[in-house]
Amino acid sequence: MKLNIKVIPGARQNAFKEEAGGIRVYLTTPPIEGRANQALVKFLAGHFGVNASRIEIIKGLKSRNKVVNVSSI
Repeated sequence: MKLNIKVIPGARQNAFKEEAGGIRVYLTTPPIEGRANQALVKFLAGHFGVNASRIEIIKGLKSRNKVVNVSSI
């Protein structure tokens, strides 16, 4: 499944919120040297109950707006 996600790095706590404009993921990790991307993959893996290898950032590695693919099988 492909998801359009807006990532908010440097937040007070990690959170997954579905809002009218789409999905927002709040991460406590700062956006330095790809750490926020790694934290996003780890967070989404825990949220959806899959291995981190099943999460792939397709588009937006250097942007807050990302397209993420979550494969369950």
